[in-house]
Amino acid sequence: MPQVFDWQQTAHQEQFVRDAAEAIRSGQIVAFPTETVYGLAALASSPEAVERLVHCKGRPEDKPLALALADASDLRHWVPGLGKVARRLTRRCWPGPVTLVFAEGSDVTLLPPEVRPRVSPRNALGIRVPAHHAILDVLDRIGGPLVLTSANRSGEPDAVTGQQVVAALGDAVAVVIDDGPTRYGKPSSVIRIVGDRWEMLREGVVPPALVQQLTACVILFVCTGNTCRSPLAAALCKKLLAERLGCAIEELPSRGYVVCSAGLSAFPGSPAAEEAVAVAQARGANLAAHASQPLTPQLLRQADFVFGMTQDHVLGAAELLIDDPPVLEVLSPDGTDLDDPIGGDRQVYEACAEQIEAALRTRLPMLIS
Repeated sequence: MPQVFDWQQTAHQEQFVRDAAEAIRSGQIVAFPTETVYGLAALASSPEAVERLVHCKGRPEDKPLALALADASDLRHWVPGLGKVARRLTRRCWPGPVTLVFAEGSDVTLLPPEVRPRVSPRNALGIRVPAHHAILDVLDRIGGPLVLTSANRSGEPDAVTGQQVVAALGDAVAVVIDDGPTRYGKPSSVIRIVGDRWEMLREGVVPPALVQQLTACVILFVCTGNTCRSPLAAALCKKLLAERLGCAIEELPSRGYVVCSAGLSAFPGSPAAEEAVAVAQARGANLAAHASQPLTPQLLRQADFVFGMTQDHVLGAAELLIDDPPVLEVLSPDGTDLDDPIGGDRQVYEACAEQIEAALRTRLPMLIS
């Protein structure tokens, strides 16, 4: 029988990771919990380990294995030229329950020749970054990708507990890390990427409607308190985009655009300034339901375009960036700051809105291209 490590014994997790990594390095098969179903993993650089996994699984010759990576930033080694849809999905879905299949542009030359047909038999490559510390910590420790497949015999039900892995596979697996039932209890969604188009190959945790939202262009406006300038810019941007696309503002997400705003020093849940609401309404935009939110690294990670109202807002946002930076610029194309209208009268807010709308009209072709 395999060694079974109880991941919920948190004091021993570091030792479990060391032991699982050693088993992987020695060419053994390890079963890991993920957020979807339990997975079988082997060292991708070991042809013997990969063949052992295929035999353990009983996987058909023509059914490829996926690669598991430690972080989305590692993808550049395997798919050098990512399109915008792929970049959005990796930023917004990983780590998480999505396997991306790259139908073109992948490079498996880092793998041994014997392994390449197992992961890319028809020049497509499936890649995933699971959302569970056990497998991510092992990936960090071994410094290379794993081949990954569900922890069951081919054609049999997916294992969603460690006990089910032991019952299904027994001695074919060296180590089982048992973290109880998985979070979702069903497989990852498998999405095929061709250029800037996507196709759902398997609907798992993430449904097609949500994938559509996740592939949208996200435009983020940033100011200080998120009650005046940035919400006004977001509302006017929605209006201008809808006019250009010939749709209602409410239809923008289904047309591939999500527009939002945040503040570097915002208190959550504050409404927009009364003057900003009135000025927006006079220009055909709506700020009545606005609720302020602070700028976070997570928000920045989602964005394709980030526009600060001033140079200081751009610098403040840049300090929160982790990797894969979006377009980050001052909203005014000439780089000038937009003065804060807070405390001013209606005329001051009108002047601010005029500046914002003029800047947005200049920026619009870039946002739609």
